[in-house]
Amino acid sequence: MVRKTVYCSRIIAAGLCVAMLAVMLPPCAVAQETIVGAGGVNTFSGRRAFLHLEAICDIGPRPTGSAGMLRQKKMLIEYFRGQGALVEEQPFQIRDRRSGKSLQAANVIIQWHPDRLQRVLLGAHFDTRPFPDRDPVDPKGVFVGANDGGSGVALLMELGKGVQLLPGPLGVDFILFDAEEYVFTTRDPYCLGSRWFARQYVDRPPAHQYRMGVVVDMVADKNLELWQEQNGLSWPDTRPIVDSIWKTASQMNVREFIPRPKWTIEDDHLPLRNVAKIPTCDIIDFDYPHWHTTQDIPENCSGESLEIVGKVLLKWLQSIE
Repeated sequence: MVRKTVYCSRIIAAGLCVAMLAVMLPPCAVAQETIVGAGGVNTFSGRRAFLHLEAICDIGPRPTGSAGMLRQKKMLIEYFRGQGALVEEQPFQIRDRRSGKSLQAANVIIQWHPDRLQRVLLGAHFDTRPFPDRDPVDPKGVFVGANDGGSGVALLMELGKGVQLLPGPLGVDFILFDAEEYVFTTRDPYCLGSRWFARQYVDRPPAHQYRMGVVVDMVADKNLELWQEQNGLSWPDTRPIVDSIWKTASQMNVREFIPRPKWTIEDDHLPLRNVAKIPTCDIIDFDYPHWHTTQDIPENCSGESLEIVGKVLLKWLQSIE
C-alpha cells in the first residue's frame, strides 16, 4: 500500500451472494441485517465489515497475479454484482520484478447508480505486498495484509449497502486498485493500478466525470488515529474535501479523525489527482505497529474502527450537494 516504508508510502515527512457468504463467512454473517437510518440509507455495521475482513484474509496472501489475488477478485466481483452494482475489470500488464516477464493485473470498477454522470470515486488497493519485509524475525514470511490491503476492501464491501440507496444527484464508484505495492526492492514503482486508471481516464474519457475522490487505506487499526495527510491539505483543490470529511467526523463526535496533519504519503491518491486531475484525498492510519509484518492479521484489527470510518464516509456522502 502506498509507498509506505520509507518508500512504499514514501513517507516524505517528518451478496457475495448468500450462497457464497454461507461458504466463506461464519453463519452469523449470512443473515442480512438491514438497519435503516435517517433518509432510508442503511447504517454501517462494523461487525459485518470485520467478517468480510476475515474472509479476505482466509484466502491468504494476495499479491498481484497470484492464485490468492485471482480468488479474491472472483469473490469480490460476485459479491458486488450480488448487491446490484455494475462491475467490470480494467486489465493491464506490469513487469514481474523477479523474472522480467509480463504479468497480468486488473483493477475492478464497481459502479452504483451508473446513470448519474456526476460521480464520486472511493478507492482502495486490494493487492498485498509479496512479503512482510519489515518483520524483524521473518521478512520473507507469510503476509496476509489484514489492515494493509484488506481493510479498505472490507470497508467498501459493507459501505455498498448504504451507497446503493444513496439519493441523487451523485453516483459513486468504488475502484479496487491492483499492483499498488507489487514491490521487491526499494527501486520498484508503486501505485501501478491507480496510475493505469488515471491514464485511461485522461486518454479515453468516459461519459461521466468524477467531482472528487477519497482513498481509504489501513483503516482497521485497533488504536485508530486518522491524521490529515499533508498532500491533501496542501493542494487547493483537495483541501475542501479533507476539511469536509473531518468536519463531518467532528459533527458526529468522532475523535479518531484528528484535524491536524502528520504524514506526507505517496498513495493511490497521487495519480488520481496529479494525472487524472480528480481532486482526491487519502484517509490512512499510518501509525499501525504491525505494518508490513507477519502480525498484520485480523486479530490486530477492529470492526469498531471500520465502523467509525464507514459511518463518517456514509454521512459525508449524504451531505454532498
